[in-house]
Amino acid sequence: MASIQLRELEEYLQQLDGFEKPKILLEQYCTSAHIASRMLYTAQTQFDDIEGRAVADLGCGCGVLSLGAQMLGACHVVGFEVDTDALQIHSRNCSDLELFVEVVQCDVLQYLPGKFEKYFDTVVMNPPFGTKRNAGMDMKFLEVATKLASNAVYSLHKTSTRNYVLQKAAQFDAKGKVIAELRYDLPKAYKFHKKVTMDVQVDFIRFELNR
Repeated sequence: MASIQLRELEEYLQQLDGFEKPKILLEQYCTSAHIASRMLYTAQTQFDDIEGRAVADLGCGCGVLSLGAQMLGACHVVGFEVDTDALQIHSRNCSDLELFVEVVQCDVLQYLPGKFEKYFDTVVMNPPFGTKRNAGMDMKFLEVATKLASNAVYSLHKTSTRNYVLQKAAQFDAKGKVIAELRYDLPKAYKFHKKVTMDVQVDFIRFELNR
């Protein structure tokens, strides 16, 4: 069960501000309210992984996943983000919805897990896909996530990399299961984009940690 309905959760998340000047090196794309609400709602209603749980959001950006987890009744939510501009928007979104989410500004690949090792029940994230100059970044995020979580990690990855992602997860003592195949609509945010929008086939994967 969930404390609020899926439609209500999506409507709240639609109100959040996104990146004003997205940074290409950080692969900053907003997770849509449609996708974020379904990720979180599935994690709660099918696996009971949000309500009453400690939840981390890696690369939390403007806060759509971390705030959504808070709305679904997580007992403690911490967002980790390196970008100051994104965190200012995150703070504004928290104020607008009158919710509190703790945030830690850091490079997640350099400073985590640290004291947060196995601190969280659940990690949610929409990591960089590892394109352009960030090859392999998605797997680095996944490795950190598996060190932070004691139960499960929920993440988005390009469908074209599915077999590789699942194999790497096994090396991190995590069993990946594709929950859904999604179309991730990337808006034209950067100069190198030729189209107004571009659909990317994405897997929504739950990684169960071997305890």
